[in-house]
Order: sequence, then C-alpha cells, then structure tokens
Amino acid sequence: MAHEDPDAYRFCPRCAEGLERRQLKDGEPERLVCGACAFVFYLDPKVAACTICRTDAGIVLLKRGIDPQRGLWVFPGGFVDRGEAVGDAAIRETLEEVGLRVSLTGILDAYSTPGNAVVVVVYAAEVVGGTLEARDETLEVRAFTPEEIPWDELAFESTRIALRDYLNRFYPRVRVVRPE
Repeated sequence: MAHEDPDAYRFCPRCAEGLERRQLKDGEPERLVCGACAFVFYLDPKVAACTICRTDAGIVLLKRGIDPQRGLWVFPGGFVDRGEAVGDAAIRETLEEVGLRVSLTGILDAYSTPGNAVVVVVYAAEVVGGTLEARDETLEVRAFTPEEIPWDELAFESTRIALRDYLNRFYPRVRVVRPE
C-alpha cells in the first residue's frame, strides 16, 4: 500500500519536483523534502476505527473479503475519512460490514506497533439495531463465545491484543486459552 511505503512518493505534490530524504532535526526520522520548494512531505499514520460488540450469541467477528489478510477474522472497522469523527467512523464501518447499528459505550484503547502505518482505535459497542449479515468487504460474519474465538485465524496483531483487552475487561471470570 502506498501510504505504508515511503519510496512510493517520489515527486512533490506542490511543484512536481523530486523529493529527497533529509533529516531536518536531530532525533527525528528522515523526512521527504522537495529540493525546489522546500515542501516537507510528512508520512503521517492512517487511523482505523473499530468496534467490538456482542450479540446474545457472542462477540461479532467478520472474515475479511479484501487484502490485506483476506479470509482472516477481525472485528468490524476501517479507515477514518478526513474530517470524520473517529467514533462516527467506527459506527459507520460496523453498519457497512456486518449490518449492525451500534452505540459506542467507551473506548477500549488505541493500538499501534513499530513499522506499521496504521493506528487502530477500538471502541466497545452495544448493538441497538440491524441484522447480523455479511455485507461490504465481508466474506462471512459470526458471533463467537470467548472460548470459540479463532485465535490462529485472526488477521492482525492489533486484533489479538484488543480482543484480549476486551475479554479481560468484560469477561474477567472466563478462562480462555489463547496465544500470547
């Protein structure tokens, strides 16, 4: 993906001259800088907004219908559009992907890892309407009890960490065997 690969950007978006890597301040990473107009092209992270919600049958997960990690399980979520509130994006993505209308009950956490261009903001959510069904970018959707979560088939490290955090907070008495 271009937003993850700094070498994908070679030309200045202002004047179309070539970009070069330069360290502008001690202790900071190299930045892409235009040699002609001095524009600094910051490679900012992408923000994804997600929900972990449950029905009477369990925690809602979907099987991704797109790359990266097509065919693996995640909770509903996707990228925040410029100017969109993060919480609104989480609600929108949940409806788009699994057909459920949700109300956010609190932020679980924000997850980022070195070398990954995506910051994942995860909310706990309550289902307030809709019908659980595979929709946009989704191959399959299911509700899993904590014991049934397919830990070896989860798409991202942030998915594993957030689900562990969710289980610790909302299912503290449930003993779940899962990979660390």
